[in-house]
Amino acid sequence: MIDFKIFSIYSDTPQAKKAAELFADEIKIRTGGNAAFCETKENSNFMFETAADIARDAYKINCTERAVTVYASGIRGFIYGFGMFLRKIVPVCGVPVLTEDITGEYAPDKSIRGHQIGYRTTPNTYDAWSYEDYRRCYLDLMFFGSNIVEHIPYEKGVSKRNRLMKYDEEEFLVRATEMADEFDLDVSLWHPNNDGETVEQAAERRGKLYSTLPRLNVVFPPGGDPGEFDADEFVARCSEISKALKKVHPNAQMWPSAQKPHSIPTWGETFIEEMEKLPVEIDGVIHGPNHAFDLETLRRRLPSKYPIRLYPDITHNVRCEYPVHFDRDDWHFALTTGLSRECTNPRPREYRQIHRLTRRYVVGSVSYSEGITDDVNKAVWSDMDFFPDCDLRTTLLDYARLFFYGSDPEMIADGILSLELNWQCDPAENPTIDRTLETFELIGAKYPFLSENWRYLQLLMRAKCDWVVRNRRLFELELIRLAEKEIANGSLDTAKTVLETDFSEAYKKERADISALAQKLFELIGLQSDIENYCADNWERGAVLETIDLPVTDRKWLLGRIDAAKDSNNPAEYMKKIIARNTVRPDEYYFSVALNGLEECGVAQTGEIYMNFQGDRPNVNTGEMPTAMFKVYDNLTFKCKVGGLDYDGDYKLKITFCDKKIPALNAHKITANGNVVYCGPQFGGEKDEEYDRMMLAPGFETAAYTIPKEFIENGCVDLEFSEPFMGIMFTEFWITHD
Repeated sequence: MIDFKIFSIYSDTPQAKKAAELFADEIKIRTGGNAAFCETKENSNFMFETAADIARDAYKINCTERAVTVYASGIRGFIYGFGMFLRKIVPVCGVPVLTEDITGEYAPDKSIRGHQIGYRTTPNTYDAWSYEDYRRCYLDLMFFGSNIVEHIPYEKGVSKRNRLMKYDEEEFLVRATEMADEFDLDVSLWHPNNDGETVEQAAERRGKLYSTLPRLNVVFPPGGDPGEFDADEFVARCSEISKALKKVHPNAQMWPSAQKPHSIPTWGETFIEEMEKLPVEIDGVIHGPNHAFDLETLRRRLPSKYPIRLYPDITHNVRCEYPVHFDRDDWHFALTTGLSRECTNPRPREYRQIHRLTRRYVVGSVSYSEGITDDVNKAVWSDMDFFPDCDLRTTLLDYARLFFYGSDPEMIADGILSLELNWQCDPAENPTIDRTLETFELIGAKYPFLSENWRYLQLLMRAKCDWVVRNRRLFELELIRLAEKEIANGSLDTAKTVLETDFSEAYKKERADISALAQKLFELIGLQSDIENYCADNWERGAVLETIDLPVTDRKWLLGRIDAAKDSNNPAEYMKKIIARNTVRPDEYYFSVALNGLEECGVAQTGEIYMNFQGDRPNVNTGEMPTAMFKVYDNLTFKCKVGGLDYDGDYKLKITFCDKKIPALNAHKITANGNVVYCGPQFGGEKDEEYDRMMLAPGFETAAYTIPKEFIENGCVDLEFSEPFMGIMFTEFWITHD
C-alpha cells in the first residue's frame, strides 16, 4: 500500500508541473495537508510524466507499491488522470488510501463531452458566480472527463445583466475562455441568429466578438428556440458567420442545430435540402429540443459528411425534451407542482437509458444546463460519454468520494439513487420518500462538516421538498375524505372547518428547514430559490420556493367551491355536484390525464407528446383549478380504448379543452371505432357555459358530442382525437348516457 501521509510530487514538463500544482491544491482541500514537490522520481510517490504518443484526451495510470504515475501528452490528460485518482481515494485514519488498483490505459468513447454553463440571467446559479467559481466548475467537470464547455454571449446583441452578475456577459467571455485555455478545455458558443440583422451585419458583429476571445473552438447557432429564419436563410447565415469565425480562429468549427422554429412546419425538409448541397463552411449538426426530426431520422437524412452532436436537456423535469419518466410522462402531478421544472433532479437511471438510446448516432454531447440543480446528471452523463458501459453505481460512488470526501460514499450513492425512486408513483403511496429524508439527515448528523457542502445541502433540500409534498398530500387527502362526508350530509360549515385544519408542527418545521437551506445554498453557491430574495429569473428557473406551497390536492379548490356555493340557489346540492365531479356510473367512463395517466388508455400514443403541465404555474394553480385539470395533453393525436359501455342507447362524449382557438383550423376530428363523431372547426360540439363556470378553471371549456350506439361494439370503443396542424390540447373527458 502506498503511503500518502505526505504527497511527494514529481513532474517532468511545464504542463506536468501545472497539473502537479492543481493536484496539490485538490489534496490540500481534502486533507488540509501540504504536498511537497520533488526534483527527482526517486523520492516521489505521485508522478506526472509526459508521453507524446498518448492521445490528447487519453491518459495512462501505473500504480506500484511505492508510487502512482499519471502519463499524458498534456494538461488535459493529466487533469483526467489525477481526477481518476481523486475519485478512488478515501481517508483511513486521516490518510488518503486508494480503494482499488487504477492501473490502466484510459481513452474516451466520445470525442465531444461537455456541458453548457452560460453566464446569463436565465440559470438558477451561474449568474451569481465569480471567475473562481467557474474555474472550480471547469475542474469538477474535467474530473468526469469533460473536454468542452459552452458559453453564451449577448443573446440579442445587448446585455441583460441582473443585480447578481459581477461582470458584463461579453467581458466575462474573455476571461472565461482564458481559464478554459489554461486547462486545454475547448470552448463552444451557443449564439443564436438575431432578427433585425442583415447577414453582413451578423457576420461582422460576431467576427469582432470572436476576435476578442483567446480560445474558441465551436459556434452553435440554434435553428429555432430561439430563431425564426427559414432554413435556407439560416444555413446561409451560418455559412457567412463561419467564414468570419475562421478568419480569427482558423481551426474553429460551425455546428448549427436542426431545431426548427414553431412557426415554420416545413423547416426540416428545407434544412435537409440545404445540407445536401454540402456547404463547406459547416462542420457538423447538433440535435436538441424542439427538433425538426427525431435523432434516428436526422442521422438517416443528413449527409454522412456531417457528424451529429447531441444537445441533451439534463436540467429540466417537465415541459421539456426529456420529462421525468420521458417514455411515459407519468411524473405525478403533486411532485410536478411542488418541485416544478428545474429543481435539484438527480435522475441517473433515466439518463442512462436516454444515453443508451442516443449514443449510437452521435459523436458526443454538450448538455443543456441552467445551474447546479443537475450536478449529479452532469457527472453521470460525462462518465457515460467517456466510459459508455460504466457501472452506474460506481459512477455515483466516485461522485461521492470526489465531492463528499471523508463521508460514507455508500450512503451518499444510495441516497442519490433513493431520490430518483422518490419520484415513482403518487407520493402519498411512496414511503421511500420518508426513508430517503432519514438517510440524508443521518448523513448530516454523522458528518457535520457537510453542513458547508453545497452538494450535500441541495440533496438534503430535495429530500425535504419531497417529504413536504408527500406529507401535505397525505394530510389533505384525509381532510378531503372527512369533508366530503360532511358535504354529502349537507353540513357545509363543518366541511369548511375540517378543510381549514392547520398543519402539524412537524410539517411546519420541515417546511421552515427548506427556506433555511435555500438561504444557505444562495450564500454558498448562488442557488436562486425564489424571485424576490434570491433573484431567480422566474418561477420555472429552480425557484422551488415559488412552487413548493402550491395546491397538490383539491383542498383549496373545494374551499373555493364552498364559498361559491353560497351564491347558488341550493348550496348543499351545488356542493354534492362538486364532489361528484369525476364520478360516473359503472357503464360510463371518466378519464383525466392527471389523475389516470396515459398508461390507462390501453394503447401507446404516437408522435411526440408535450405535457403542458399547469399545476406549477403560480398564476394558474390558485385554487381555481381542480387537480384533474393539472395536465394538458398536447399532441397531434390522442387514442384510448374503453370497455364496459353497456347502456343500450347513445352515449355523450364531453371533453375539456384548453380554449386557445385558431379560426383557420378546420380539421378537428373525433372518431369512435373509426366512425367520425365530429370533424370541423375547433371544437364543435354542444356547449354548457354554466357547467364550465362551475367545474372548470379559467381558460378551459367543454364540448359535448353524441356517440351513436351503433358506433359501439359490444360495449367497446376505440376513441381517437386528432388535429393535424396544431394538435389536440385537452385535460379530461367523460363518456356518459345522460
